[in-house]
Amino acid sequence: MTLRLWTIYDHPSDYPDCFVAREFVLDKPTENFMAVPDLETLRGHFLEIGLKCIPRSPDDEPQIVETWL
Repeated sequence: MTLRLWTIYDHPSDYPDCFVAREFVLDKPTENFMAVPDLETLRGHFLEIGLKCIPRSPDDEPQIVETWL
């Protein structure tokens, strides 16, 4: 089984009008992402598919909101 996770970013520079969730496999980014206007849409989606939220670490980049696995 491969560890997949989604990191949510708060209005990153490539999508300044959206929250963006980017998929990673282990520590490698994939081409998969979701861009939506509100954070609750992403959270609701990840809860619906059974993922668990990991709060951001103080060492994370400032635009990282949280990660889901």
